[in-house]
Amino acid sequence: KKYYDALQSVNNLVRDARKVQQTVLMLGDISGYYVNNFKKMLTDPNFTSGELSAIASGYTRLLEEANGVLGDLKQVVNISTLSMTDKDRMDVVDDCYKEMKRLKNLTAYYTNKNISVSYLRAKKKADTQRVVALYGDGSEKYW
Repeated sequence: KKYYDALQSVNNLVRDARKVQQTVLMLGDISGYYVNNFKKMLTDPNFTSGELSAIASGYTRLLEEANGVLGDLKQVVNISTLSMTDKDRMDVVDDCYKEMKRLKNLTAYYTNKNISVSYLRAKKKADTQRVVALYGDGSEKYW
């Protein structure tokens, strides 16, 4: 019984460590959407400066929320939170992972919707080639 409990505890620690790692990596994905795509949007003639400002504001909000999740995760990973049980700690790690995944998916959706607005505007002007050249061809297109 003690061996099983010890093994289960190790399994939980490994699972938590993986979720912590994946959560941090998702923050990198969110940052990547912003850095890689917003830079392109800045050169896209289908957006006004006011729209670009609003888009930047949206990305800033998403990054702030993701940073908050990372702060919550840091609290439970920190050894000074000894008052938490393993179950409490695992629950917080799970919640942080799920929230970061939600934010990553929301950032992807937000990016894709903004690019599709540009594409639709370009289509009206019969200038879709410029948008495709800017954001990628059919094989790279994720919007």
